[in-house]
Amino acid sequence: MSITSNIPQGPLAEKWTKHKNDINLVNPANKRNIDIIVVGTGLAGGSAAASLAELGYNVKTFCYQDSPRRAHSIAAQGGINAAKNYQGDGDSTYRLFYDTIKGGDYRSREANVHRLSEVSGNIIDQCVAQGVPFAREYGGLLDNRSFGGVLVSRTFYAKGQTGQQLLLGAYAAMNRQINRGKIKAYNRHEMLDLVLVDGKARGIIARNLVTGELERHGAHAVVIASGGYGNVFFLSTNAMGSNVTASWKIHKKGAYFANPCYTQIHPTCIPVSGDHQSKLTLMSESLRNDGRIWVPKKLEDAEAVRDGRLMPTAIAEEDRDYYLERRYPSFGNLVPRDVASRAAKERCDAGYGVNKTGEAVYLDFQTAIMRYGKEQAIIQHIKDASDADVRALGEKVVESKYGNLFQMYEKIVDQNPYKTPMMIYPAVHYTMGGVWVDYNLMTSIPGCYAAGEANFSDHGANRLGASALMQGLADGYFVLPYTIGDYLSQDIKTGAITTDSSEFEAAENAVKATIDGLINNKGTKTVDSFHRKLGKIMWNKCGMSRNETELKEAISEIKALREAFWREVNVPGTANEVNQELEKAMRVADFLELGELFAKDALERNESCGGHFREEYQTPEGEALRDDENFMYVSAWEYQGEPSDAKLHKEPLVYDNIQVKTRSYK
Repeated sequence: MSITSNIPQGPLAEKWTKHKNDINLVNPANKRNIDIIVVGTGLAGGSAAASLAELGYNVKTFCYQDSPRRAHSIAAQGGINAAKNYQGDGDSTYRLFYDTIKGGDYRSREANVHRLSEVSGNIIDQCVAQGVPFAREYGGLLDNRSFGGVLVSRTFYAKGQTGQQLLLGAYAAMNRQINRGKIKAYNRHEMLDLVLVDGKARGIIARNLVTGELERHGAHAVVIASGGYGNVFFLSTNAMGSNVTASWKIHKKGAYFANPCYTQIHPTCIPVSGDHQSKLTLMSESLRNDGRIWVPKKLEDAEAVRDGRLMPTAIAEEDRDYYLERRYPSFGNLVPRDVASRAAKERCDAGYGVNKTGEAVYLDFQTAIMRYGKEQAIIQHIKDASDADVRALGEKVVESKYGNLFQMYEKIVDQNPYKTPMMIYPAVHYTMGGVWVDYNLMTSIPGCYAAGEANFSDHGANRLGASALMQGLADGYFVLPYTIGDYLSQDIKTGAITTDSSEFEAAENAVKATIDGLINNKGTKTVDSFHRKLGKIMWNKCGMSRNETELKEAISEIKALREAFWREVNVPGTANEVNQELEKAMRVADFLELGELFAKDALERNESCGGHFREEYQTPEGEALRDDENFMYVSAWEYQGEPSDAKLHKEPLVYDNIQVKTRSYK
């Protein structure tokens, strides 16, 4: 199999427009005779399903939750990026394009990123038309703010949780099509295999998670939009059910898996509190607009804080190290996520961490509260306002911006963040790696597409905050509906896809054999015990930093753990009922393969870039040291059986429109 990105020729700013003008179309009468399967109903899958059904295709959607509204994007609190330049602060399509390329440490495709920037503004218009309640400023224009890695305000947000509101918009569009009969929704169903007929994706095998029944579903094309694989670390900010199964099944059927080692560590999460946890709580990056991040300057103060002998509020201003502002004066607290995360790790590793385990830093809002309070006192004509009055006024402003987050923090940590600085520490959040796709979002399997976080993304080696929602909706609303038609135009005479073929039977039997093997194994160890062990290997040896020795250890340890899993796992219950342990077992089996490929990819990439930090490759200041001469490519892995046998295909990254530089936020 060769690797061809299918990027259109011509000037960068004209590629997408010209491509849309050149591709084949399917007329409305023929769309009625074409079936499309969409696996996953988050922002990417939901928007794709709604758009494709609106165009006239017959769509089947699959999600393992009881409702598409439960997609993981619901947890994206902070916002969505778009190049609208509402503030007049210098934003543009080009600036968003450049910031995204730079933020990704020059490891993404120019053409894809420029397209993403071009359509970003359309997303906001689409969502406003759907009724998404974006915040507005006093003049009635949409309000926005800045997220990490940029110097402009382009992040649009909705009070509460932006992701939730965007999902409701996509879900409402889906519902209209469900009511028209153009979408058939299969909730509580999980895709367990892809079916190929004559080398093309022609359907899936899905398990009804309520009855345990295996079902065959045929289609002319299959879209995978099932999110990322951050839960390979066990502890992450992702929803518990977030998994790699759909992506991994198509990988095993021939879809390349690209850049698995590119994983984003989010800097503003509530720290781990013990081994009892199964999920980490994400605190929105929007907090970094106003919160200042610091640790004590003195080791003895840090030790006293950890021991409970000293409150952070008792530490004088001159004894606080605002280390991001010190190291990165231009960007300060708004440096990109990978930079902020490593800086926090560096301070904590040096002994300045502030919680009991020494793995936390402070996020302090006192400066913002007083600044907003003084502004409000002027606005309200309050003369000679006391510090207490100013503080009260400022707290009201901060509450209007971040109240839901502060409330959540207090419920979990039992500390009032208006009075005491929050404690935060980086955690696994987003995966930039994923299924390799060409410019049309088609995988290396004809007729099989991947959208949103499930594909290897437009983000490169690091994602700018608020760009996940942007990419998912761009793919679903504005890219896939065009590009999939070009492929489907060849299928107008194909007729309905039968599920009675030998290919469907073979795929179903293979899935059944795997399920029966797990149910009948009767080992002595739980699924979670294997997942936790895998997570610890991944975090300790493939987490915020990696090195050659530990990556080699991880590869051998994960392989041994995988072999133990198939010998010793115990899956209670039967296959013909609701069985969450069986669901987990199937997913953990996939993680145990992915984890090894992840480590193999990290070992092969002898450089540091973005979220991939190899300790052997860093500048004297501790920043990522790229090797553009040898590693300016996408690593696309072809399945060959064991993860250790995966075959590497390299897609060169060519930059004709921007100058590749050493990334600096100083």
